[in-house]
Amino acid sequence: MKQPLRKDLEPVSASFTVKELMESHFDPNWHFHPHYQLFLVEEGTGTRFIGDSIKPFGPGDLVFLGPNLPHLWRSDQAYFDKQSGLKTKGIVVYFTGDFLGATFFEQQEMAPLRQLLGHARQGLEWTGPTRNRAAATLRQLAQQPITFERILNLLTLLNELSHATDYQYLTSAGYTNTVKPTETDRMQLVHDYVLGHFPDDLSLDKVADLAGMTSPAFCRYFKARANKTFSEFVSEVRIGHACKLLMNGKLSITQISFESGFRTLSNFNRQFKDITGQTPSTYVKTYRQF
Repeated sequence: MKQPLRKDLEPVSASFTVKELMESHFDPNWHFHPHYQLFLVEEGTGTRFIGDSIKPFGPGDLVFLGPNLPHLWRSDQAYFDKQSGLKTKGIVVYFTGDFLGATFFEQQEMAPLRQLLGHARQGLEWTGPTRNRAAATLRQLAQQPITFERILNLLTLLNELSHATDYQYLTSAGYTNTVKPTETDRMQLVHDYVLGHFPDDLSLDKVADLAGMTSPAFCRYFKARANKTFSEFVSEVRIGHACKLLMNGKLSITQISFESGFRTLSNFNRQFKDITGQTPSTYVKTYRQF
């Protein structure tokens, strides 16, 4: 049986939770929970789904999510092959908005942190120098005993993130989670099918049938919950895969377009620019600057 969409974390006696994750692949279920989540990917590649955002991820990926924001770090298919020897590794911090008391973040001194927590409801990622400093602190937190100093280190990290400028929002400004916990299986089937078949000619009728709906009803259902049309979702999955192949640098742009499910190079170039704001060649040049 699939896990429920809403995740309730195991209760702990400490004020917040730090976990080191080391598995063959990250949790493949699209889910949300009432905790804030700060997550660093140390090993592994795949596609990251957060609200209505779809992007590739790799080592160094640093994301901060607010409560009840649906998310999924979907490892590349190779990680699900038991013979591959591939592993994923990450560090995750969970805490509630009142983990230091109901009014702690309402105090005047906490204004920058309060603003950070508000921004996290759209999802945040850091890609500049802040990411490297935060990663070092998270590794330290993962090794620390449950002491007062650990709380100070987390607050210091949150304070640094609240003053950093090298971040960007993940979801669109108007995104809200309208998915109900009882709809787990339906949305999970859609995600799994698209991620397993995006290089092919996807059939809307097939996906709608998997969801137990007519095609028009499925289109309305999907847009209401994903804040985008099904075709936009598929395009973003394909472009996310193309970004990973471009960063890998082993295939030509033409090869990548076909590997990602596009039948013409012109359509690939157009959709790539629509979604990323750059041409594939410019994207590669920008990536190699970092």
